[in-house]
Amino acid sequence: MSRAEFSYDFPHRHLLSVADLNPVDIAIIFERAEAFLKRNRTPDKASDELRGLTVLNLFFEASTRTQGSFEMAGKRLGADVVNFAMASSSASKGESLIDTARTLAAMRPDILVVRHPATGAPKFLADATGLAVINAGDGMHEHPTQALLDSFTLAQRWGSVGGRRILIVGDILHSRVARSNIGLLNILGAEIRLCAPPTLLPTDVDQWGVDVFHDLDAALTGCDAVMALRQQKERMTGGFVPSEREFFHLFGLTHERLEVASPDVLVMHPGPMNRGVEIHTRLADDPEVSVILDQVESGVAVRMAMLELIGANIRKGYGS
Repeated sequence: MSRAEFSYDFPHRHLLSVADLNPVDIAIIFERAEAFLKRNRTPDKASDELRGLTVLNLFFEASTRTQGSFEMAGKRLGADVVNFAMASSSASKGESLIDTARTLAAMRPDILVVRHPATGAPKFLADATGLAVINAGDGMHEHPTQALLDSFTLAQRWGSVGGRRILIVGDILHSRVARSNIGLLNILGAEIRLCAPPTLLPTDVDQWGVDVFHDLDAALTGCDAVMALRQQKERMTGGFVPSEREFFHLFGLTHERLEVASPDVLVMHPGPMNRGVEIHTRLADDPEVSVILDQVESGVAVRMAMLELIGANIRKGYGS
């Protein structure tokens, strides 16, 4: 679909949280992502939907997977994509976030893709610059495009995630991926289960609209999909689990443990994986069960969809 043919009424100029989306918004994103998924499997991947627009990738935290996915998405849509290495920029020399924001805004980009260790930084940059902002992960808060690509991956297999039983296991406490997935899956009508040791669960988890387990075998029973999360040691300041070996024994995913799940259960992981800690290598690489590489492929398509939809609203000059 060329830019001139684009006609969706997508009412958003930013993607800061999955809570900003409704089922119609998500359906629009998935429809465009499916078109891009098909296009990306052909030799002719390039287009001009975002020709003339500039996308700045501002990653204050390292992320090869997400940053590379956004970069590829922008370039395939014809945008000028600039990656700022914020760890070696003026920000690392003591420049305030507001000064960084004003400096970047003065360069007249169109879309900021922001990852930052502080919760709320993407919204702050959106308010401070007036530019369109996509949250690529902020602190322990949210990672909305990861949740979108995860549900999109499942929808490609099932048609819909509504009514499906989905388990998230691992370091829930420190995971923005878990928070965004829970929010999105609730919107889509899935049954959500969480499984982790008490030390890796938030204190307010009983308010999240999920079923909480500490026993993996009980949690896996009848599940249609299970997502393993890595231990985010960079966010841990104490001993949350006794050892990696014990964590794998109690909460690691294996073929044997999946025997109590649905016969066609799917296994997911947002990456990067710690093999032998949260998931067995043989399971992670099993194409009959694992959709981990599908998630990576979906990531480019979903991010193309978000950039296209937001880019269209920039051209129209409206949106929230």
